Amino acid sequence: MKANISIRKVFGAVSFLWVSSLGGAGLAFLTQVVLARELTPAGYGVFAASLATITLVSPLAGFGVQGFWLKLFGAEGWHAIRWLPPSFRFVFISTFSTLFFITIWATWGPHDATVQRLLYWLSSVVVGSLFMELVSGKLQLEERYKMLALWHILPNLSRLLLVLLVVGVAAQPSLVDIAAVYTLTSLFLVVVGFVHLRAMAHGRFTLKGHTKPIATEVDKKAAEVRLGLLDIVRGAWPFGLSGVFYLLYFQSDIILLKYLVGSEAAGVYNVAFTIMAAVYLLPSVIYQKFLLPKLHRWANHDRTRFLQVYRIGNGSMLLFGGLATVVLLLLVPLIVPLLFGSAYQSAVSLLGVLVFCAPVRFLATSVGATLVTQEHMQRKIFYMGAVAVINLSLNLLLIPSFATMGAAVATLMSECALLALYLIAVRRHVFGAEAWRGWTINFKRGNE
Repeated sequence: MKANISIRKVFGAVSFLWVSSLGGAGLAFLTQVVLARELTPAGYGVFAASLATITLVSPLAGFGVQGFWLKLFGAEGWHAIRWLPPSFRFVFISTFSTLFFITIWATWGPHDATVQRLLYWLSSVVVGSLFMELVSGKLQLEERYKMLALWHILPNLSRLLLVLLVVGVAAQPSLVDIAAVYTLTSLFLVVVGFVHLRAMAHGRFTLKGHTKPIATEVDKKAAEVRLGLLDIVRGAWPFGLSGVFYLLYFQSDIILLKYLVGSEAAGVYNVAFTIMAAVYLLPSVIYQKFLLPKLHRWANHDRTRFLQVYRIGNGSMLLFGGLATVVLLLLVPLIVPLLFGSAYQSAVSLLGVLVFCAPVRFLATSVGATLVTQEHMQRKIFYMGAVAVINLSLNLLLIPSFATMGAAVATLMSECALLALYLIAVRRHVFGAEAWRGWTINFKRGNE
């Protein structure tokens, strides 16, 4: 009975997160549909490439602090509070440095005045994304999944409503008008996020899975070792590089298409990218929003549960990824022209390649989640960096000759390479021979 209650609780939490995240992703997807239909493929490509550029450097702000928090609190519990003050100082310095870099690139980079203005406006997305990540980490530690879901839905909803307002008011909305919408949404995240983080800095939050010690014990632990910015850098850099490498092989092709082929090619490819990003929502919700804090805790304190979750996760993700591929192959020829318009018909052939990334990405998310825990993160960073180099090399090799199709093939090959590296690493360094067996195992225990 206890096990059934626990399974129902887990299923309920994951289902709620998935449905709410699906709603948020649906809102983001509709925003892209509106932009694609209102803008020309070339204009849409310019905006998509500019936004991808900002998104690519966004992980430099904070540079992995959110992921580092999850690891710290999973291992140290409430004593990890001592890491917060230097973390906030590091966040401020890294964010200022990132904005300075964007300003330099926008001012002297190889682009026209329109792209320059877009980069200036969209630089606010860096700060908004930072607050989104930090507050998400806090809510994950608290296991406040309803609030976490709301936190991810509100920006997408406000962005869609503002885009619709701009489109409705302006006969021909400019790219800068659209960028201003993203700036307003980022300001909202900063204001609300500041309230959450201020409370966290003063210890006013609930850490699930750990008993809160008396104040003197926490103070004593904090006084034992004085922490500085270098301590944050040493702990957070693997998580920061993880975000950079992920975006490098996930979104760099849009930027390269814009500069190597043209804005229209970038716009068409971004339609295919948007659809696949929506598909990848399921494993992202399960592992990044629900399981990640628990995996850190189980890796340190419950190895049996850690292995069980790994096994059942692999089997489930492989199954769901395969189903997603079949569904997309059937629906893509219908939904692309229906939603985005006939100007983006060529995205259908791109999705004919990219849909096969789904089972690979789903399984890689499950396998790779184990490498975030304990001392394995640096190994994961090495593999992601290697695949980022592979992806960039393939894009530079294939895009000049095959344009968007070359980018799609490079993406599929990169996904397969990353999965292969993860599987080898987990067998060698985490679970040994158990890593490739028992992927259909069920939960046996009821404790969280």
